[in-house]
Formats: sequence, structure tokens, C-alpha cells
Amino acid sequence: MQRIRVSSSNIASAGYDDASRILEVEFLDGSIYQYFGVAPFVYRDFMNASSHGGYLDAYVKKRGYRYRQIR
Repeated sequence: MQRIRVSSSNIASAGYDDASRILEVEFLDGSIYQYFGVAPFVYRDFMNASSHGGYLDAYVKKRGYRYRQIR
């Protein structure tokens, strides 16, 4: 999946696949997580957030999206 670099103290890049509704996040430590069933507006708002990490925590992690670590 193609990811876009972001300016964050914890996140290196993020990408989204519309067809599968998967949000993929690469962290600065090299780990990569995929979050499933993420609506397009959540990805859009995540990419536009002033704090990518804060948005991910509040609107993805704490909302209980299924996820898996791929690296």
C-alpha cells in the first residue's frame, strides 16, 4: 500500500485503501499496523488533523477498530 509521510512525533507515514477500507500506519520505530473497516472520512480527518497521533488514538484505537501488526 502506498503511504504518505506525515509530520508527527510518533508516526512516519500513513496510507488508505478505499476498496478494502484499510488504514495502514507506519510508526517511527518501524512497526506497521493495519486498521480494518475504517471509513474514508476517518482517513481524511486523520490526515488533516493537527496531531496525527492524537487523532489515531482517539478516533481509531479507542473506537475499537480491528487491527493487525504486519511489521
